[in-house]
Amino acid sequence: MPDAGPLRGTGVSPGSGYGPVRRMVGTVPEPPPGARHDSDAAAETAAAFAALARVAESLEDLAGRAADDVGRDVLVAQALMARDPELAAGVAARVAAGLAAPRAVWEAFGVHRDALAAADAYLAARVADLDDVRDRAVALLLDVPLPGVPVADEPFVLVARDLAPADTALLDPAVVVAFVTEDGGPTSHTAILARALGVPAVVAVRGATDLPDGTPVLVDGAAGTVRPGPSPAEVRAARVRDRTSRRAAPDPALPGGTRDGRRVPLLANIGGPAGVRADLDAARAHGAEGVGLLRTEFLFLDRAEAPGHDEQVAAYTEVFAAFPEGDVIVRVLDAGADKRLAFLPPPAPEPNPALGERGLRMLRRHPDILTAQLAALAAAAAGRPVGVMAPMVTGADEAAGFAALCRDAGLARPGAMIEVPAAALRARDLARAVEFFSVGTNDLAQYACAADRQSGALARLHDPWQPALLDLVALAAGAGVPCGVCGEGAADPILACVLVGLGVASLSMAPPSIPAVREELAGHTLDRCRAAAAAARAARTAPAARAAARAVLARRDRPV
Repeated sequence: MPDAGPLRGTGVSPGSGYGPVRRMVGTVPEPPPGARHDSDAAAETAAAFAALARVAESLEDLAGRAADDVGRDVLVAQALMARDPELAAGVAARVAAGLAAPRAVWEAFGVHRDALAAADAYLAARVADLDDVRDRAVALLLDVPLPGVPVADEPFVLVARDLAPADTALLDPAVVVAFVTEDGGPTSHTAILARALGVPAVVAVRGATDLPDGTPVLVDGAAGTVRPGPSPAEVRAARVRDRTSRRAAPDPALPGGTRDGRRVPLLANIGGPAGVRADLDAARAHGAEGVGLLRTEFLFLDRAEAPGHDEQVAAYTEVFAAFPEGDVIVRVLDAGADKRLAFLPPPAPEPNPALGERGLRMLRRHPDILTAQLAALAAAAAGRPVGVMAPMVTGADEAAGFAALCRDAGLARPGAMIEVPAAALRARDLARAVEFFSVGTNDLAQYACAADRQSGALARLHDPWQPALLDLVALAAGAGVPCGVCGEGAADPILACVLVGLGVASLSMAPPSIPAVREELAGHTLDRCRAAAAAARAARTAPAARAAARAVLARRDRPV
């Protein structure tokens, strides 16, 4: 085909991919405007609610099979969209007015969709998530197949108008060598999941869906280009660049750190739905230096009685043995809010569980659960200096009480998670009681911005680049004890440099994100990371903070 030059978009996941175009298969038709039911409103409403419930269940099942925490969290958030009571009320009202269930679902989602699409870029990036939930429900009601990823006998480049998380989270990178979408942006979940999977991706490519199936294309996820019909020399050159980049990247067996030698351990978050053993395998494969967050909820949830001492010791011992020389930090049970324990008395109804008794607050009401867990951790550690941290610490008295229980159990490294703004603001007080901090950026953003993590309408406020959030991290990192970050922000290579510039001592993330973070950090000095952090904090908005940090880090070959 004649060379008309490459198509251009926004590169969101680096590397190159070459193969034939394969487009998403099928579409869900829009139910006809004004479509009405046969006057049995109760049955029609029940059908709509049943479809939404099935969608939620299927997304929850997909979340359980996602390869990483990022995909899991996105799919869980989508499932919550399907269970949104405000959305259900909108569907019921439209059915009561005479609309057929498929049309009622379509229009109820449309209200939320229009609000997202009209908002800023970050919020508009959630439209694809909402559309996917809508399409799944409508497809069930119309009894039509859902769009799907094509099946092919050879590796291919997946091209779509946009990709839903359910399409992206379970893809095999050995088959899908690159993503190209016509819509989307750098904060879309397609972009986030592509980075987590390590698949080259370019979004916002005008004309991408006009590429015929089978067209060979070369995707450059760093430059943001898609070249149809590349020459063999261009493909070879791209592969050489990839190999050179991999060779130039820091050896995954070497410790993480900046170019001038500041050590920054890169750790793994463990305990997701794939299972601890699978998470540990992934952590070692991606060069994790240890575990920065062992979620222990997997031992406690969905069971009629608490796990016994021996069961807990065996589970913890497996994790400690996987990293005999590396650091391991355990978070004690973080239950409450949306994570109820069947073997405890049901809590009093709470109008906003996220602001209620969860984490350490719940454990203080059931101290036997905490003391049993600490005893099991001490037995498994067998004298090893394991870090043990409490979630949802608010004040110095809570930190001191938790630290005393740890030390009584023989655990000499108590720590506190910084998730509540009050804890960040008074971090120096907490630092007198504990040995380390770990910042959970997801919850800290939720509470600092008064924006529920599961609220799609407030997604822009969950951005870890919020300057106010960076200010809180800086307070925690400067309080006098080692401070790590184990939230989603640690997995963003550019933000990782900013966090190090703020004084963060270690970074913990989903294992697939570790190589990219290691490579980015190794390209910058500590002074440049500090300059990027200062530029980000001086910005007024999250997008401006991200752009300011990128601009500083792009000058890596010149003095700050």
